[in-house]
Amino acid sequence: MQQYLGIKAEYPDTLLLYRMGDFYELFHDDAERAAGLLDITLTRRGESAGQPIPMAGIPVHTLESYLARLLKLGESVAICEQTGAVGEQKGPVKREVVRIVTPGTVTEEALLEARSINRMVAVCPAGSAAIKGRKEGYGIASLEFASGQFRLLEVRDATELAAELARLDPVECLIPDQAAPIPGIEGFAPQRHADWHFDGVSARRVLTTHFGTRDLSGFGCDGLDLGIAAAGALLAYVQNRHRGDLAHITGLAHELRSQMLVLDPATRRNLELTRTLGGERHGSLLALLDTTRSAMGSRRLLQWLHQPLRDRAIIRERQTAITGLLEAGATAPLREALAGSADVERILSRIVLGSARPRDLTALLASLERLPPLHQALTPLAASAASLQALYEALAPEDELSATLAAALVEEPPLRVTDGGMIRAGFDAELDRLRALENDADSFLREIEAREREATGIPTLKVAYNRVHGYYIEVSRTRSAELPGRFMRRQTLKNAERYTTEELKRFEDEILSAREQAMARERALFDGLIAELQGRAPGLRVIADALAELDALACLAERARRLDWHCPELVDTPGIRIEQGRHPVVEAGLDAPFVANDTELDPEERRLLVITGPNMGGKSTYMRQTALIVLLACMGSFVPAARAQIGPVDRIFTRIGASDDLTSGRSTFMVEMTEAANILHNAGPESLVLMDEIGRGTSTFDGLALALACAERLTRHNRALTLFATHYFELTALAEREPAVANVHTDAMEHEHSIVFLHQVREGPANQSYGLQVAQLAGVPADVLKLARQHLRELEDRAAESDSPQLGLFTPKPDPANVAAPEPEPYEAEARALKALFDTLDPDDMSPREALDALYRMKDALREK
Repeated sequence: MQQYLGIKAEYPDTLLLYRMGDFYELFHDDAERAAGLLDITLTRRGESAGQPIPMAGIPVHTLESYLARLLKLGESVAICEQTGAVGEQKGPVKREVVRIVTPGTVTEEALLEARSINRMVAVCPAGSAAIKGRKEGYGIASLEFASGQFRLLEVRDATELAAELARLDPVECLIPDQAAPIPGIEGFAPQRHADWHFDGVSARRVLTTHFGTRDLSGFGCDGLDLGIAAAGALLAYVQNRHRGDLAHITGLAHELRSQMLVLDPATRRNLELTRTLGGERHGSLLALLDTTRSAMGSRRLLQWLHQPLRDRAIIRERQTAITGLLEAGATAPLREALAGSADVERILSRIVLGSARPRDLTALLASLERLPPLHQALTPLAASAASLQALYEALAPEDELSATLAAALVEEPPLRVTDGGMIRAGFDAELDRLRALENDADSFLREIEAREREATGIPTLKVAYNRVHGYYIEVSRTRSAELPGRFMRRQTLKNAERYTTEELKRFEDEILSAREQAMARERALFDGLIAELQGRAPGLRVIADALAELDALACLAERARRLDWHCPELVDTPGIRIEQGRHPVVEAGLDAPFVANDTELDPEERRLLVITGPNMGGKSTYMRQTALIVLLACMGSFVPAARAQIGPVDRIFTRIGASDDLTSGRSTFMVEMTEAANILHNAGPESLVLMDEIGRGTSTFDGLALALACAERLTRHNRALTLFATHYFELTALAEREPAVANVHTDAMEHEHSIVFLHQVREGPANQSYGLQVAQLAGVPADVLKLARQHLRELEDRAAESDSPQLGLFTPKPDPANVAAPEPEPYEAEARALKALFDTLDPDDMSPREALDALYRMKDALREK
């Protein structure tokens, strides 16, 4: 226990798996914690300070399955192996922690979700003890350890930091120990680490030492003090935990926010890019988009979706490639060839790290064997797009390497190298000889026996084996004197004598060690293959990148063909013009045809659209589809529209829906106002803003005032392209005094006391809200609806009498003595008579015939007057 406690003291906050024979054991608090997390048996063993020692363990061969469960729970695990031989030293066998496994530092296939990007980040704020001289901003470094992709960037404030963390979605987040609280970072469970890890000088030293460079200018990172501090701290953290060479981390890329279409966390959530508002993957945009054939392609598509671009050249190149695939009809054969591609990107990282397994190499071989048909399918396409030409060149067949791997590896190798049996027969003569010794021992013994019988003339001589004495030659005692001197006595029995010879001793030594020698030889051959692949890593990395990109492009081409999407036009003229646009996910879930709608936003004439119409009429769908079409266009995809012209867009903001944030003690209205404030502070002339029902979380007059003020600021100050949905019909008057504001509405009609939603967006404001009709569809009791209609008539009467658009239900009627008599209006008496007639009618209690008679009476009254 002294050895265990000494090692555990170095890792107080990490579960320590302590190797003892065929088990990894946990003791004390670790045992109790692991027993609860993993549902394994908690026992007691021995005593410490007079108390039984809690103990729990897992078999060595089940390590990966238990690690996967612990990592999903956010735990970190230190793996302590027996690194010495039994009896090598006094006391217990030498043990050392060989690796600390954290959620962000795993590479094993069984511990990773194949189609998810497993990133870790470090954040270094300006003004922290580690960075002096900078007063604002944050440095962010991100590392996908399983692929070695290492990036950094800097942001100006906490709002931009939140947007980037939402994009990166890390599984681990590091911050300096003494840093002040960072707004919005709590959701990523930040871990605090010593400030000196984030020190600029220390960080540069860690990075330049790893990359073997004099400085970081070759990576375009010089001058990014905050970003370099974060990157150095992150790399040092990984070096400490992996305890091995990190040769797969070959570069450091500088990401520029100016090249990205920025989405804040609320927008990513509201547009349901990768998860629905309920947290499900099914029903998200990604679930509809992702028909990729490989895990690499899926992650590349996810990266494009999370990081839409402003760089028009890259977007147009993707569009050109998709167009080329569609026009050539090459999508199907390419996708068929891609279907067998393994996760070369992650396999290559394991090869470089020296942790690859036999099945990794056969999976790599299967992918290399798909290069010839892919290359052939790309041949006629190479001239149609620069990106397809680059893919054609990158995916040139690796015939020599494929042949080597095919000759070396069996088709179905074992899971682990230590299991043996991974090298194909015929690949190595020495291995074949050792295997022959092991597998054909009986035939060798029969051959020796036949030769010795002939040489001695003793037909009863036999060669045999037992565990105590090994291999021996046995003859009867009566004939033992006939044996020549080369026979050495080993054992005397009652009726027989047992001997050995130099030949048999050599054979015994060979046969008993044949398996051990075969295993060693096989491991050496496997290590040789790994070394060869490590030397080819740069070229294989190019192949992995090309396979991922081709898969993502072929997927987008398949979606465009299957879902009837069209190539959007990227224009330099500001604005958004969409003809017959559709919401991709809603359309996919409908049995009936989707009602397509146009959208026109122009910075001079239609900068803000006030959208009115009934609940369930399609306002939110219309707004979201516009944003999704813009986002898809900026990731290089075709879009669900007959035609689309997309001008420059730098950001998308949404304020759609809200709920209480109970953990932060924020009400629905507070959440709503926080999101609105972010938009009003940060939206610009090239931003697309979606505002849905702003102000609904407070009183009518407050809400109306806030909604009106927000709309005015967006069109006057921010000058953002805005879709502004509201139930405040008073906002439709904004179009009369603001030249860049227009009204549109979602259409509906009443039929037999119910409502039919047409989902068609038309010009002009809505003429009514249909709130009671929607309540009826929702199943509100008939007596409540009847009472609501009565209250509605009273409200409308009072509003008409007070000449006020809004009047509370319990506001008393004005005193006639205090109200000046209005000027008589033409036909006032007739209008009162007609109103009196209306007051006698109750549509809910009328038969169709009675309603028709009433209509005729009203018509006659109007004709008479």
